[in-house]
Amino acid sequence: MTGYHYAIVLAAGLAAGFINVLAGNGSLISLPALIFIGLPPGVANATNRVSIVFQNLVGGTSFHRRGKLDARGALMLSIPMVLGSTVGAFLAVEVNDEVFRQVLAVAMIVMLALMLVKPERWIVGNPGAVNPQLTIARFIIFFAIGVYGGFLQAGVGIFLLVALVLEVGYDVVRANAVKVVVTLASAVVSLAIFSANLKVDWTAGLLLAAGSMVGAWLATRFASDKGAAWVRLFVIVVVAVSAAHLLGVLDWLRRLLA
Repeated sequence: MTGYHYAIVLAAGLAAGFINVLAGNGSLISLPALIFIGLPPGVANATNRVSIVFQNLVGGTSFHRRGKLDARGALMLSIPMVLGSTVGAFLAVEVNDEVFRQVLAVAMIVMLALMLVKPERWIVGNPGAVNPQLTIARFIIFFAIGVYGGFLQAGVGIFLLVALVLEVGYDVVRANAVKVVVTLASAVVSLAIFSANLKVDWTAGLLLAAGSMVGAWLATRFASDKGAAWVRLFVIVVVAVSAAHLLGVLDWLRRLLA
């Protein structure tokens, strides 16, 4: 890597760490950055997991110190996520990028609609009904999210937030706290599998991780200090921009304004 490559990876890590801890889809920043500096897509996908592990380690620790983490719930829900991510990582192969972009964009639009239709659930949660016990339905939901996360990380945080808020009953701040721990558990497994089967660029990965840990720390402070209403607004913006990017709307606007 050249000098400006280091700066690009570090900056991408900081932005991705902040976005991933508060919402998700930060990998849409970190993955293109890794590919831009010359890593093959498969290596970039594997290398990105180094950053995911470290940023969620920082995020989970910070949320715990601030009293926002339901550790028992995170542990229970990590079980199907880890099993799913194991399957997903082994299944990781070359995918049709255009099909992936379209499917993910549609999913983002659905999630955006859910956040706008039931805003109170995202801000106050459903305190009387919070129950992270593993029902059959929840096992299937978190296993499926785990398979996707193990296969391709981008967007998994958004899927987790929707499940943790609308299915389990957390408000968005506590959902974020559980999300980062569950993601950490699944990412550790995925990274181990990728390390054994794919070439992980540890120099780029650790540099990306350094930036992402700072971003994750800033995100936990933002979530704890600003509260659920601000976090929900941030998530809405991230999901809307991500969907617009995946559908090519941002490219169309750039061409229109050029």
